[in-house]
Amino acid sequence: MTISRRHLLKASAAGAAIGTFHIGRGQAQTAEFTYKYAHNLQVTHPVHIRATEAAEKIKQETNGRLVIQIFPASQLGSDTDMLSQVRSGGVEFFTLSPLILSTLVPNASLNGIGFAFAHYDAVWKAMDGELGTYVRGQIAKANLHVMDRMWDNGFRQITSSKGPINSPDDLKGFKIRVPVSPLWTSMFNAFQSAPASINFADVYTSLQTKVVDGQENPLAIIATAKLYEVQKFCSVTNHMWDGFWFLGNRRAWERLPEDVRTIVARNLNAAAIQQRADVFRLNATLRTELTSKGMVFNETQPAPFREALKKAGFYAEWQKKYGDEAWDILQRATGASFS
Repeated sequence: MTISRRHLLKASAAGAAIGTFHIGRGQAQTAEFTYKYAHNLQVTHPVHIRATEAAEKIKQETNGRLVIQIFPASQLGSDTDMLSQVRSGGVEFFTLSPLILSTLVPNASLNGIGFAFAHYDAVWKAMDGELGTYVRGQIAKANLHVMDRMWDNGFRQITSSKGPINSPDDLKGFKIRVPVSPLWTSMFNAFQSAPASINFADVYTSLQTKVVDGQENPLAIIATAKLYEVQKFCSVTNHMWDGFWFLGNRRAWERLPEDVRTIVARNLNAAAIQQRADVFRLNATLRTELTSKGMVFNETQPAPFREALKKAGFYAEWQKKYGDEAWDILQRATGASFS
């Protein structure tokens, strides 16, 4: 299956338009395990589409022993709510940005250091390699199970209702929504912005009512969440790469028989690889699509932004917080030097 702009921007009448993915009532009643999976994205996002496919394959390959019900678009609460639920077992699976996960697992946010990755090849080499292995080890210490392959959120761009962001000076005093994560707040404080931590479910309203002037997200989320309706300008900053770890409640994971766990892991990891390709293809078309919706794009150069972060002590601060071992892994994995 190839996910096109049509899949991304318009939910199909069958399946995708239904908020929650359910197996039939009779099948759900006979399932040995019925697990919930929650996420914060729209049903048109590649994460939801590929996870729905994987859930169906898991049901088939386990002969109906495991049914996964999917709850998209923050139906079960905010990111922080759902993180609490996956920890307690209220939901069994959850996909979450490592930068938000860092409120529980501090070093999970290593990949989010500003301007760490120059391109996607560097991202997947790091996250499928030493950096990803290190972070998964940190997550496991928090009593969560995490799949091997990370899902893609994308390189993040800054949108605004006031005007384009061309240089770090344009961020001074800029009221910007950021996710509930210390790293985001720290980075935009270093730019002398006015960051406001707001859960994703409230982003559209916050922009519409001018609580904030702008926000930052990958193009796929800007499109699926229809942020172009309340934001005029999009500045291509690529200031951060972000993804989603597919998390499981450890007790729920260990309750599954080993053969079922193997089927689940294989299908979810394969879905992650497919979803990465979906996002990569979509990025090539979304700029045109968003321009047709009225967004105005501008390009930026990373060097002035990176230099501003360096002068503000951002990199030195986070090296100290993460520790030298983690920082060395980050620099080796990304090929970047922040000194």
